[in-house]
Amino acid sequence: MSAFSKVRKHRRTLLLGLSASLLAACQTAQTAQSIWPAAAVPPATAADAAIDARVRSIVAGMTLEQKIGQMTQPDIRSIKPDEVRQYYIGSILNGGGAWPAMNMHSSVDDWLKLSDEFYKASMSTDMTVKIPVIWGTDAVHGHNNIYGATLFPHNIGLGAAHDPQLLERIGRATAEQVRATGITWAFAPTLAVVQNPRWGRTYESYSSDPELVRSYAGAMVRGLQGRLGSPTSVLATAKHWLGDGGTLHGVDQGETRTSEADLYRTHSAGYYGALAADVQTVMVSYSSFTDTASGQQWGKMHGNAHLVGDVLKQRLGFHGLVVSDWNGIEQVPGCTKWHCPQAINAGIDLIMVPDDWKQFIPATVEDVKAGRIPMSRIDDAVSRIIRVKLKSGLFDASPATGPHPDASVMSSPAARELAREAVRKSLVLLKNDGGVLPFKRSGKILVVGAGADSLPMQSGGWSLTWQGDNTKTSEYPNAETLLASMRKSLGADRVDYSADGTGVDVSKYSGVVMVAAEQPYAEMKGDITFPAPLRHSARYPQDLQALDRVSGKGVPVVTVLYSGRPVAANDLINRSDAFVAAWLPGTEGQGIVDLLFAGADDRPAYDFAGRLSFDWPAGDCLPQQGGYQFRRGYGLSLGGGSRLGRLPEAPVTMACPAESR
Repeated sequence: MSAFSKVRKHRRTLLLGLSASLLAACQTAQTAQSIWPAAAVPPATAADAAIDARVRSIVAGMTLEQKIGQMTQPDIRSIKPDEVRQYYIGSILNGGGAWPAMNMHSSVDDWLKLSDEFYKASMSTDMTVKIPVIWGTDAVHGHNNIYGATLFPHNIGLGAAHDPQLLERIGRATAEQVRATGITWAFAPTLAVVQNPRWGRTYESYSSDPELVRSYAGAMVRGLQGRLGSPTSVLATAKHWLGDGGTLHGVDQGETRTSEADLYRTHSAGYYGALAADVQTVMVSYSSFTDTASGQQWGKMHGNAHLVGDVLKQRLGFHGLVVSDWNGIEQVPGCTKWHCPQAINAGIDLIMVPDDWKQFIPATVEDVKAGRIPMSRIDDAVSRIIRVKLKSGLFDASPATGPHPDASVMSSPAARELAREAVRKSLVLLKNDGGVLPFKRSGKILVVGAGADSLPMQSGGWSLTWQGDNTKTSEYPNAETLLASMRKSLGADRVDYSADGTGVDVSKYSGVVMVAAEQPYAEMKGDITFPAPLRHSARYPQDLQALDRVSGKGVPVVTVLYSGRPVAANDLINRSDAFVAAWLPGTEGQGIVDLLFAGADDRPAYDFAGRLSFDWPAGDCLPQQGGYQFRRGYGLSLGGGSRLGRLPEAPVTMACPAESR
């Protein structure tokens, strides 16, 4: 073959390859347009135009190293303030269980001091225009990393309240708590539409109903962001894009197998609500996506240019910044914790590199110089980051020394009363045979169960520590367990307590309150791994044993269940005259007392208003053994006169057969 023929063949091959790439791009664009309706994002204003002009001016004066520094987010445990100055770091975070000087009991002043040190360092670089660092934190049910903060019910309980206005108020209170510590970015709300309660993050989801999640997303974003730039506003984060609640068997960071059309119908609803409320940041999911309609395996979301770049940014018109999850880039094939051009090219703007950030920066600089990442993609990412910082008011003053709420908002009477109200509205009454609830205030009450006197069990994961473990009740000042709340309300001499009910003469009491509870957990450690049974008693047999010691003795028994998911509990329900799904109510046990006991006149002071936002399983497996015991929307009110009767109890299944989801 002549040299000319070889060149002509090479050109033909190149053109065919380009044609195939263009065809694939066109098909992807057509898919996005046919499946994904445009989102109703707020229209651009004159103020936005002014901000964009300022952003272009700032970016034009930056070096490549400064740009990559802005795209880097280390954890506070692996960076010092002076390194923020040295490397032009754009953002920091504190993961769950990270505090100033690694002291769980750090005061609000300690947080403010560290915030100001980071801010001052970012404003003392040699950049032409100094760009302030932004601090992000997982404030997912109140400012939950902070010692002494009021913690609200986890999302699953708030979903049962079916009250978007309540959610917006909680968002406002959380924003005030976060700003009081000099932090301006909350990694919340989670908008997963969970399909399988085996997932250990089920309690971070409001509901399996996409429309409820949509309405809640807008409410929480409005609550957190308020008026952007004000002293009580924080940036909200819609997370985790996309399909994190739909993984097979509820496996954390697993594979979501569904059609792209269903991904839109089921899993995107919350993002449409958040975008309409002008959410400024979106966090990408650890999960992967396989399109069952086309058979295409898209792989990990952190490398999915179609769903992140094409759908979220282009089709839905998201103009804020996209942030990765903790070391999420390393799960993309060919990537490591500190190197992943695929993720940046897919559309991720800010990379959460908690520990390996010093390797990430030079590696990414080299990627740009070698042409693996286009400079246009870097400029777009940095522009988005700076735009969000400008809109949030971060350029105006240090969040630690400028106007901000004082430390009292952490556990003010107003915050505690709001949390108490949220607890009341979140409880779901599943059984009340004989109308035993509410208990009268006369007589003496026996309280049973380790969870009754445990704030870690009552609050769940993401409470002081990442998993919510390795803490004790005494480390939750300004908070009350259910037991403490009952003694405060009824009188200490009228409430006795036995952790396991051993050796107690039940006949001495007018009623028994049994608290069954899960141990606290969060992502990774919280899954009920298929094919393990979903029955609560299979994982916590001590609760069933304690209930057996006090039930069936002629004294009414009310069981309160603390759980981060709906679980099979027919054996517990059958041994109880009344049964309350309390979810993970947080630090205000008094909200439970409000519903368990009548007012001073022996008439109900409040009624149960909570309704299930998830289906409740009947047996150990899904959807076998009769499917669901209670369907989404179920919940009793007081005085309804209903009688549940005895529920079927199948033998405990030690290994479930195949489940469809």
